[in-house]
Amino acid sequence: MLSELGHREEALERAREAAELYRALAEARPDVFRPDLALSLNNLANGLSDVGYREEALKWAREAAELYRALAEARPDALRPDLAMSLNNLANRLSALGHREEALERAHEAAELYRALAEARPDAFRPYLAGSLNNLAAWLSALGHREEALERAREAVDIRRALVEARPDVFRPDLALSLNNLATMLSDLGHREEALERAREAVDIHRALAEARPDAFRPNLAMSLGTLTNCLTASGYREEALRSIQDGVATLQSLFLASPGAFAPLMAKLVSLYARLAEEMGTEPDATLLAPIISAFQSLESAPEDTAAED
Repeated sequence: MLSELGHREEALERAREAAELYRALAEARPDVFRPDLALSLNNLANGLSDVGYREEALKWAREAAELYRALAEARPDALRPDLAMSLNNLANRLSALGHREEALERAHEAAELYRALAEARPDAFRPYLAGSLNNLAAWLSALGHREEALERAREAVDIRRALVEARPDVFRPDLALSLNNLATMLSDLGHREEALERAREAVDIHRALAEARPDAFRPNLAMSLGTLTNCLTASGYREEALRSIQDGVATLQSLFLASPGAFAPLMAKLVSLYARLAEEMGTEPDATLLAPIISAFQSLESAPEDTAAED
């Protein structure tokens, strides 16, 4: 897709054209083309979100979910999966604009739909249920529902662990992400030993994945090293924590320097954690490692702002 190649504005233009075309077709023949209109609106919402048009993205995501809801009432067996997908998408769009309570409601609804679908067709829908539970856990945690978040995160890990046993090449990346999330939630609730175990497991999987496909998985490895750092610090292993976060910064460095805008948020978190931990331990960060990163951030700050995207 154009968006995957970085041509996001061009992809957005094509998505707008598709939505307009399907809207006209749906007005003429609603029974035939409303599903296509709903899908095109969902894709348009994603494209708008990718380039920062969050309010408009939310508008089309809402319409897509409403269309799918009506369609699923008429043809539940065929269109409930699409409704669940659109509700997850709507939850993402709501969350991006700070509407967390409504995002949580839609995420709950999506998870329950996927649960019912997975009970009927486990091979087809357990992966989607796991992803939905993973998202739901994140929103629950963000709103302070930590115990329920932990339950959903554990369930997501259990499902993905079973999926990995059957198809490791396909599902190991998803398992690693779920383990990383679970580690964070365990740590937040004071389950430090188990949090550390899960964080180490996530790092081990991501490291193996990054060795095979570095450009694809080094960002996830760097992220999981940040999580491991937090878990190590909480457990009192500060020297190992410092090594872990330095490894995370080094892991992301070349990708960040090649594409600073894409990786700035993650790199900023890692560097901040590295600097803070080094200061707490009374040691100096690796200046050779940080110098080109700081220079890249300075270049980003001095670059002209893109006024096309919304705040």
